[in-house]
Amino acid sequence: MNYDYDITGTRENTAEGLSDFFRGVFTWMTSGLAITGVISYLIAMDKPVVLYLYTHVLVFYLLIGLQLAAVLGLSFGINKLPAAVSEAIFLLYSALTGITFSFIFLVYTNQSIGEVFFITAASFGLLAFLGYTTKRDLTEMGNFMMVGLFAIIIAMFVNFFLHSSMLMYVISILGVVIFLGLTAYDMQKLKQLYLSGSFDERKETVMGALTLYLDFINLFLMLLNLFGQRRD
Repeated sequence: MNYDYDITGTRENTAEGLSDFFRGVFTWMTSGLAITGVISYLIAMDKPVVLYLYTHVLVFYLLIGLQLAAVLGLSFGINKLPAAVSEAIFLLYSALTGITFSFIFLVYTNQSIGEVFFITAASFGLLAFLGYTTKRDLTEMGNFMMVGLFAIIIAMFVNFFLHSSMLMYVISILGVVIFLGLTAYDMQKLKQLYLSGSFDERKETVMGALTLYLDFINLFLMLLNLFGQRRD
């Protein structure tokens, strides 16, 4: 594919239009991260609630199942769902993720969570910028990263039974590389989508936000496992 588009053309395929599209994507993404962060922190501060969540395994897995359903619903139903429903599902997913993420405040110190968050934001921002500005076709790299993503999912499933700290360390290193690569690839893919001119901008803004949100939070988790300071 050739990503060297002329962004001075007709319709809203202009530099200003592209900027507005990504402004919308990052506004939704940031809103989702804010919801996730606030909810996870508030729940973690309520010890009876957070202990209930993690001593009732079925409740925890129900939340995971609802998250998966939300992502799949948006991914496969975005063309059929009204834009307002798609936006509501994204916000719901962000809130559910906040509930399941509350455990990190019990495992890691608040300071290390903050430090890793800023490392994540800086790394994500750099790769997003590179993905947006590069003239190189990242499709092949993106496909390779997707294969790697499935590989670490399988490895994490295996490690669920092995409980190997070394394997988890290796998974985290590979995960950082994979999600940084996917960040650059997804940014280029979103740029290509906008410049193609054939899409529902409101819906794709939400889908773009979800895609980058997933890249960000997974990168954050991998970095937190590598550099986060655990509580005594």
